[in-house]
Amino acid sequence: MDVSLDLLMNAMISGLLLGGFYAAVSIGLLGMAVYQVYYVAFERRDDQSLRGLSFFFGLLFIAEVGLILVFGVDYRSVNARYIGPSLQLVLFDLPWRLLVPFLVSMAMAIGLQIFLSRSFLGRAIQAVAQDQLALQLMAANPTRIKRIAFGLSIATAALAGACLIIIQPVEPSIGREYIGRVFAICVLGGLGSFPGMMIAAMTLGIVESLTSTFFGPSWAPAVAFGVLLVTLAVRPSGILGR
Repeated sequence: MDVSLDLLMNAMISGLLLGGFYAAVSIGLLGMAVYQVYYVAFERRDDQSLRGLSFFFGLLFIAEVGLILVFGVDYRSVNARYIGPSLQLVLFDLPWRLLVPFLVSMAMAIGLQIFLSRSFLGRAIQAVAQDQLALQLMAANPTRIKRIAFGLSIATAALAGACLIIIQPVEPSIGREYIGRVFAICVLGGLGSFPGMMIAAMTLGIVESLTSTFFGPSWAPAVAFGVLLVTLAVRPSGILGR
């Protein structure tokens, strides 16, 4: 059988893309396993507050140390044909290294919104945070629902990390830089509101970009969190909070 080089390359690329899809799935399963440990150690004994938070921060530090031991403390980056060039438009340029993660993130956010609002499992994930007893009356197991939700959140975080390395070089402790921003976006948009989260993320990104451009990068986090404080003073529930 004759095998052309083009056919072989396309098959290899398709295999890599499919493997990447499987790796999101595997990280989601890992997240579900982590939640099961958390449930057995804390939630089942109704000890979720401070000790549960310490558990996840401990996992954060363990993951960082493990990555440092395996990969070192140096910044790592990836090479791709679309990272350097820009999409040339009439009045401005769009760097592909920012456009590709943006499109992936938008597709993921829209897909999650459809899943959470249209499917029974998605509505159950929203309901488990509001009234677990009512969810049980609908023949749904709250622990199972939370396990799936945690696995889904870990998988989406892994996809976000894959997009981040396209934007900039990363190192094991870079996640700490974004923890504050994640909390700010969730609170600013309103807990449980996907549209609010999108508006808050766009607002924070624009504020940081404008501040970095005209006043310097060191001012960007201060101004961004200042916007958060002003918004909470005016509307404590967030932009689209319930």
